[in-house]
Amino acid sequence: MSEPIQLISLGAGVQSSTMALMAAKGEIGPMPSAAIFADTQAEPASVYQWLDWLEKQLPFPVYRVTAGSLTTTALTVNTNKKTGKAYLRKLIPAYTLNPDGSKGLLGRDCTLDHKIQPLTKKARELGKIKHGQKHIGVIQWIGISLDEVSRMKPSRLPWSQHRWPLIELEMTRHDCFRWMEKNGFPKPPRSACIYCPFHSDHEWRRLKTEEPAAFADAVKFEKDLQALHANHEGGGKIKSLPFLNKRLVPLDEIDFSDDPRQGYLDFINECEGMCGV
Repeated sequence: MSEPIQLISLGAGVQSSTMALMAAKGEIGPMPSAAIFADTQAEPASVYQWLDWLEKQLPFPVYRVTAGSLTTTALTVNTNKKTGKAYLRKLIPAYTLNPDGSKGLLGRDCTLDHKIQPLTKKARELGKIKHGQKHIGVIQWIGISLDEVSRMKPSRLPWSQHRWPLIELEMTRHDCFRWMEKNGFPKPPRSACIYCPFHSDHEWRRLKTEEPAAFADAVKFEKDLQALHANHEGGGKIKSLPFLNKRLVPLDEIDFSDDPRQGYLDFINECEGMCGV
């Protein structure tokens, strides 16, 4: 039985980029066979520019995989084959204002459909995993840092095992920034879909000031999503109005100020541990 291959789940954010570069310098071993970036096609331009640079620094290949455009999927109205009624897949965990004035949260499939499944498909291919295989064939490195230890989750697949090298080294997100600076590398961007409802107000402000095109796309997405939900006939039973910010105010009407609680994405609630790293 051959040894399992080592694969990095590369989000192209601070933690996973640091982890990949540490591996490239031999500070984490064994050397990975490859890294896999699951592209939702909804990241800001800074992430794709960073990924282009990062690929050139690594001695192992970076595979970009995708399940298609998350934006298109999230704004697609489907039809129930039995009832003929239209419905929305509710992929984005948007905050909602219900007709009775109560607040809610939409269901979320985005991480599973557009991150985990494409990554798993490529990992299965690279690990040459056979149908029904029970023994470990892939060690999957995930870039969760010590300050996000609650996001650690074991693999649900019998042939895959999760590993968290940054936690093994007791490194926090801040330690990742310090390591990058110490080694002369540029500061990595924040990695997340431009319209992720888990953005802190700090991140919304950063997008608005530093990446206005991405912020404008987020504003448009919110308006498009609200238009679909407002159409009860086209949206089935979904009568709540979705928002991307927990204030339940449209993005282009919010005067964002610095969030004193945190300076990065609030992904502690992102239970799969695959986003924002």
